Amino acid sequence: MSDRGLGEATRGADVVGSVPRNGIASAPVTTDVDEVDTARGQEYALLSRLLARAPDRLLLERLAGLRGDPSPLGVVHAALAEAAGRTSAERVEREYFDLFIGLGRGELLPYGSYYLSGFLHERTLARLRAHLARIGVERAEGPGEPEDHAALLCEVMAGLANGQLSAPAGADRELFEQHLAPWIGRFFADLERAAAADFYRLVATLGRVFIEIETAAFALAGATNVTDKEPRR
Repeated sequence: MSDRGLGEATRGADVVGSVPRNGIASAPVTTDVDEVDTARGQEYALLSRLLARAPDRLLLERLAGLRGDPSPLGVVHAALAEAAGRTSAERVEREYFDLFIGLGRGELLPYGSYYLSGFLHERTLARLRAHLARIGVERAEGPGEPEDHAALLCEVMAGLANGQLSAPAGADRELFEQHLAPWIGRFFADLERAAAADFYRLVATLGRVFIEIETAAFALAGATNVTDKEPRR
């Protein structure tokens, strides 16, 4: 996640905007965020933006300038840059419509409640809302997607990772393990295989690889915490 071009790609690419502005905007912003968490925040912010709506011409140009490296994530960045360079805003807008909106419904439903229960707005959404309220995050007023939309969850994770959302230590891991890990990997796998996916197939690969990295990192952190708490003999 050391790709220098990623920050430039996400900068100015306004995010979903349906996550907490009431009560959160006035909260103190963390300034002592390390480079790894800053990079994590950039990945989540990019995924949030691309899942919220189709990229416009300016964002596609920024994505086309991404530089990769030999790491798994760097390889995906390079492939995403190539895909952004060969598509157009008009083509990707139609692709987004077919995937997520459609006539009646899109090919995919990017909601946690759907993946976990087969229905929308089920108890899983209520539990997520209670969890967000507990850490001081609330949805902005007005119409918009429910909180279990993949874009909004990625936006919250971005804010927790980069310190833009004030929350207790470990809030990102808790939210991830309870409300993203059980389903979002399957969503990205489905998006990779979707018939309408072209540019978004690379978005899906980015999401899948990044979620795999996050899952492994949180598991390692959890194992370390358990070891640290074990009494010495």
